[in-house]
Amino acid sequence: MQIDSALVDKLATLSRLNFDNTQKETVRQDLEKVLGFFEKISELDTENIEPLIYVNEDEHNVFRADTVQILTTKEEALKNAALKDEDYFLVPKVIKK
Repeated sequence: MQIDSALVDKLATLSRLNFDNTQKETVRQDLEKVLGFFEKISELDTENIEPLIYVNEDEHNVFRADTVQILTTKEEALKNAALKDEDYFLVPKVIKK
């Protein structure tokens, strides 16, 4: 696949990005490097290689202990609020009946 200016323009449009000519050339070069990496990877013989399910095969579904922690007090949370009462943040009404 050839990475040209038209392809970069199409990708920029799809991703809602704007590039000047210098940036466009940099993006084109970077995309060519990425394609080169994929071409290099495709040269590997993976015929008898099992798919990797976990990065660390010795540990599966390791979760932290579910312990109660009070990280922020109510007073700390409300300290910088623009609008508040004693216990809650006050926000403008957004749902109208």
